[in-house]
Amino acid sequence: MRLVAWQPDDLLRRLDDVVSVYGEAMGYRQELLQTRRGYIGAHVRRAGFRAVATLTTDGRLAGFGYGYTSGPGQWWHDQVRAGLPEDERPRWLSNCFEVVELHVRPAAQGHGVGARQLRALLAMADGETVLLSTPEADEQKSRAWRLYRRFGFSDVLRQFLFPGDERAFAILGRDLPLAERPAEDAPGIVGL
Repeated sequence: MRLVAWQPDDLLRRLDDVVSVYGEAMGYRQELLQTRRGYIGAHVRRAGFRAVATLTTDGRLAGFGYGYTSGPGQWWHDQVRAGLPEDERPRWLSNCFEVVELHVRPAAQGHGVGARQLRALLAMADGETVLLSTPEADEQKSRAWRLYRRFGFSDVLRQFLFPGDERAFAILGRDLPLAERPAEDAPGIVGL
């Protein structure tokens, strides 16, 4: 497998594959995936957009991740801002990179793909802080939670409910830039 940096047009060309990986990783219903397709297509034009993809030797998409500069007027940013205590807003949101999506096909999970994607994405990110949301889960059993904790993400908000989703989410954050590169996250990204 190889990790590559994607430009907006790269992601748009593979949008069907991106939505497929997203659906497999999140277990969402088909009708929700069509809605997400539109959101993802619009996200590529946001300021600070950065994306990575993991491709198999035959070119199949094994995983992807992307984010952009979080700002007022963006749905996720405004939801999180409303949930944060007023004195925490400047610290987390004034110069923030938002990890919007980070997914790996279930068959490719457990092989360091997500860690390499996250490290590469954060290395390309602009901002002083990074935020992401992830469904609440048992931190010891969830691969995503173990990954985020290993990368130094801490709790910003817990048991957060987004409109339209009955599941509770955690908002996790950390300062940028990343400091050290763990050995298990090698090799590097292609195309940077």
